[in-house]
Amino acid sequence: MAKKNVAIDAIYKIVKREFAKNKVPVVDLIQMQTKDPFKVLVTTILSARTKDSTTTESAKRLFEKVSSLEELKRQSIKSLEKLIFPVGFYRNKAKHLKELPDAIDQLYNGVIPDSVDELVKLPGVGRKTANLVVAVAFNKPAICVDVHVHRICNRLGYVKTKTPLDTEMALRKILPNKYWITFNSYLVSYGQHLCFPINPRCDQCPIITWCNRIDVHSKYFPT
Repeated sequence: MAKKNVAIDAIYKIVKREFAKNKVPVVDLIQMQTKDPFKVLVTTILSARTKDSTTTESAKRLFEKVSSLEELKRQSIKSLEKLIFPVGFYRNKAKHLKELPDAIDQLYNGVIPDSVDELVKLPGVGRKTANLVVAVAFNKPAICVDVHVHRICNRLGYVKTKTPLDTEMALRKILPNKYWITFNSYLVSYGQHLCFPINPRCDQCPIITWCNRIDVHSKYFPT
């Protein structure tokens, strides 16, 4: 449920401004550099439960050897493990990457799909990954909710949800469609640089007046 006094238009403008100041999230960076849905999809799979700095280095090593589905198909699971280590759950991700070319061939005639419902049928692709690929690689409206988006939207009181999936479903009902494509990128960047899960930089936060955390209000807005 949306909180009526959360000025999402004003907040969006501020986090967009902050995004321009900070290091671009790795998936957005790969899109800017390559404009390649294959590389965006692979990077997004690698990025799950992994810091951007680690994902960046792993993706760089992988793309030095692999630049297409066909080249990915020729790699063994062991070689993929070595290339992408130490991303989180690298063994599972190597297995999924190995399965990816055949799955795309069989399901979509070798073409990476551009819808969430189609992407989630691929190995290693959940809703978060699918939404991010649709938004970033294909520039189509999709709401990707990771831990940053979930945390910040709840701290603002824009939603009141328990899981990222709940947050995605809530945002689909209340977030203006014009913000869908870039909302994740802006809030991920904001969460990486200011709104940390522990010890957020509240003293530097330009959207703190909308924050719904009790400890924040008692410290910065005492009655």
